[in-house]
Amino acid sequence: MRAVTALSVGVLASAGIGHALVTGLDADIARVDPFKDMKNRPEAGNGMNVLLVGTDGRDRITPEERTKYRLGGLPCHCTDTIMIVHISAERDRASIVSLPRDSYAEAPAHTDRISGERHDPHPVKLNAAYAEGGPQLTVRTVENMTHVKIDHYLEVDFTSFMKTVDVLGGVEICTTEPMTDLYTGLDLPAGPHELNGGQALQYVRSRHVDSASDLGRMQRQQRFLAALIERATSSGVLLNPMRFRDVTGAVLGSVRADKGFGTDDLLDLGRAMRNFSPSSSEFTTVPIGELKFAVRGLGETLKWDPAKSAKLFRALREDRPLAPHRVRSKVVRVEVAPQQISVQVENGTLTEGRGKRLDRALAATGFHTTGNPVNSAERTHERTVVAYDPRWDRSARSLAAALPGAELREMPGQGPTLKVIAGSDGRAVRKVKAADPYQGEFGVVTGDQVVCP
Repeated sequence: MRAVTALSVGVLASAGIGHALVTGLDADIARVDPFKDMKNRPEAGNGMNVLLVGTDGRDRITPEERTKYRLGGLPCHCTDTIMIVHISAERDRASIVSLPRDSYAEAPAHTDRISGERHDPHPVKLNAAYAEGGPQLTVRTVENMTHVKIDHYLEVDFTSFMKTVDVLGGVEICTTEPMTDLYTGLDLPAGPHELNGGQALQYVRSRHVDSASDLGRMQRQQRFLAALIERATSSGVLLNPMRFRDVTGAVLGSVRADKGFGTDDLLDLGRAMRNFSPSSSEFTTVPIGELKFAVRGLGETLKWDPAKSAKLFRALREDRPLAPHRVRSKVVRVEVAPQQISVQVENGTLTEGRGKRLDRALAATGFHTTGNPVNSAERTHERTVVAYDPRWDRSARSLAAALPGAELREMPGQGPTLKVIAGSDGRAVRKVKAADPYQGEFGVVTGDQVVCP
């Protein structure tokens, strides 16, 4: 959120407000030095990478707000939210990658900022890096995990978050189902909602809305950030000098940033935001390999998928879009994304090569085929068959949608890999995609997919 607010500073400068105004606002930002004495850092790629950190600081929250928005308790002095915001070299795209707070991480050797004790490299949950070593250890840990060089650091607490939303006049969020969380006090019926700062904080903090826990919360944070971009770029606040001064004056005094984030960066980003819109932004969460990776002394953590996460961060370093280019076409919506479905193809006919052609067609549509089709025990199939374990019935229906007319056949005990037996009917493969935009290889969505219609 702070990144978006900071980006807005330059828009007015490019609209004629002037360099002097931006310089004055720049002076209001509290400074930290997260890059002090850092060595052996990743090579810089194209574009700009900002580490956006949200802490649970609540020192300036009023007693009334603590009660109303359920902000009682002691802060853990750790990071509640961690995102890498990548601004493309052409300044025409923002890619935001959420890093789960409970991610398994290896903290580099460092001195504890509280006790002064020297620590050797050791495993931690990612959000604990801030508690042990502040912004510097957080940046070092993230760079070691992602091999993405962080150019700038921005930090926001509960107070600055609420101020940002309130001075923008609130943010509109749409929900398809009711959302209730007894821990944060969130209680939203289905439909559109205009949230003020406190309500927005409840929305992005809630972890008990559904079984998705922290992963579901990160999706809501991404939806909210897309809505905030939409409000900031469409409300006219960035082009109204008086409102702009009110917004920046209320917000920038409670932001912490690295010493290098200054006027020139704000002007550069401001020029980029002239034509910025929700469709210019894309959001995802780092791919998870194990949801309950147990570590002695830490408990259960989230372990990243090594291959998929490496591919994701390589795309950031190379300044490539994370979301595939979208072309309007008649694509069938299904429950489960093809990228999440494993398929073994068998040739159920005597026609050589039929299995191989079907395997290639399914793979081209996004299904995870084995790439090694085999001959079926029975070679007289007239109709193509989708054989599946009943526990994976949603995946089976999604696969069958790509093979219209295919027979669905239950095979208890088969496991998660579905089987397609190619018949002599020669079914053509139809393109399908997940109804839920968060599904897919990286779970990438663009802002216009998740804001209110």
